[in-house]
Amino acid sequence: MFIFNITQHINDMKTCNINIFFYLADAINCLRCPWDQWPNNEKSRCLPKSMEFLSYEDALGAILAAVSIISSLIPAIILRLFILHRQTPIVKANNYSLSCLLLMSLCLCFLCSLVFIGYPHHQKCLLRQVLFGLAFTLCISSILAKTILVVFAFMATRPGSNVRRWMSPQVSYMIIITCFLLQLILCITWMSTASPFPQYNTETNPGLIIVECDEGSPIAFWTMLGYLFLLATISFIVAFLARRLPDSFNEAQFITFSMLAFLSVWVSFIPASLSAQGKYTVAMEIFAILASSWALVICMFLPKCFIIVFRPYMNSREHLMRKERQ
Repeated sequence: MFIFNITQHINDMKTCNINIFFYLADAINCLRCPWDQWPNNEKSRCLPKSMEFLSYEDALGAILAAVSIISSLIPAIILRLFILHRQTPIVKANNYSLSCLLLMSLCLCFLCSLVFIGYPHHQKCLLRQVLFGLAFTLCISSILAKTILVVFAFMATRPGSNVRRWMSPQVSYMIIITCFLLQLILCITWMSTASPFPQYNTETNPGLIIVECDEGSPIAFWTMLGYLFLLATISFIVAFLARRLPDSFNEAQFITFSMLAFLSVWVSFIPASLSAQGKYTVAMEIFAILASSWALVICMFLPKCFIIVFRPYMNSREHLMRKERQ
């Protein structure tokens, strides 16, 4: 009878998996650990699982937060520079009002990455993708409006052209508002039907609780990203076709490079994010936000700022007219 009981207990122990511990003191059956605990090496008691998320106390999270805040100051500095030189030919030639709107939206793009850092509460899960989508929609739609105005400006110089009436600021604002409202409607539909929510992921690493945001509807999430890709692709195609138009300071060339860099960053982000796990998935998205925003700042405004600050003699109507004749 004793041998039978020992054999029975051994068979019971073999049925225990890694989430189960057992006591041998009185040879009782195995007991399962709670979902948020993990057995120790001796399988004698349960220990709390560690929680993982990208926090401000983490070195990676602190670095990304610092880069985001510092980066957001750059568009603000450029905006101040444009305001001081708003009467100069280069600033006027590149649509002063749209440039200011683009710089403010770039500040929001840098700052929206801060919402991805910290414990993913329910409110944070709701806001982070919406803020990201709306901020970049405002940014890309402003670039699209600038691109279309470049084409209209060239067409208006042709004899007998009636395109000049489409060059009013109201037209560019209508383009931005229309693109922004479409993204806003998509986000409202997403939030009202299948909104994101926080979840505990214990499947990726059984010994770790990954606190993350479930996007709710993957279709809505990728549709939001796809809409941004659509706007960026249209801007790239129009700017690429208009890059050789005879203009004294053709901004289409800079838009072409900025959209090419923007699309390259996000195309590279998709496979990188799928291969990352845990907090590194969030870090990859933040890196893509920062990299694409910096690409727009460098390609769109660095040449202009260089001329304004270091080559002021080039920022004159005479120099631009002479360049155009050449």
